[in-house]
Amino acid sequence: MYKLNDFQSLSETEMKIMKEIWKINRPFKSNELLEVFLVKEGKKWKGQTIATFLSRLEDKGMLAVKREGRSNVYSPRLSFEMYEKKKAQGFLNTMYKGSVKNFLATLYDDDINSEELDEIKKWFDDK
Repeated sequence: MYKLNDFQSLSETEMKIMKEIWKINRPFKSNELLEVFLVKEGKKWKGQTIATFLSRLEDKGMLAVKREGRSNVYSPRLSFEMYEKKKAQGFLNTMYKGSVKNFLATLYDDDINSEELDEIKKWFDDK
């Protein structure tokens, strides 16, 4: 079973699919997604291809799946914003051991002006 802290980032194709799913913004069946890609991009994916991607997205915790009759109905488990937040947190944890200070020091060690520094201080104070 997927746990929300088992975050995995998405491949380019998985992200393209999720962006369309977020646009749909309601539970959907795989044939609806096939139609979106056919109309939008002229892609003639086979049902098995989209089913494989949807299964991967389910395994990564991006989609919830409910069986209705002989069909699966999919819905997103994470919003785009939550995905981006988890992706950024994963990057911070992997590259900087979770330290925002180390991350900011890498980016701005000598290249930050006093106005930007004041904005960052204010932002941290507000948090």
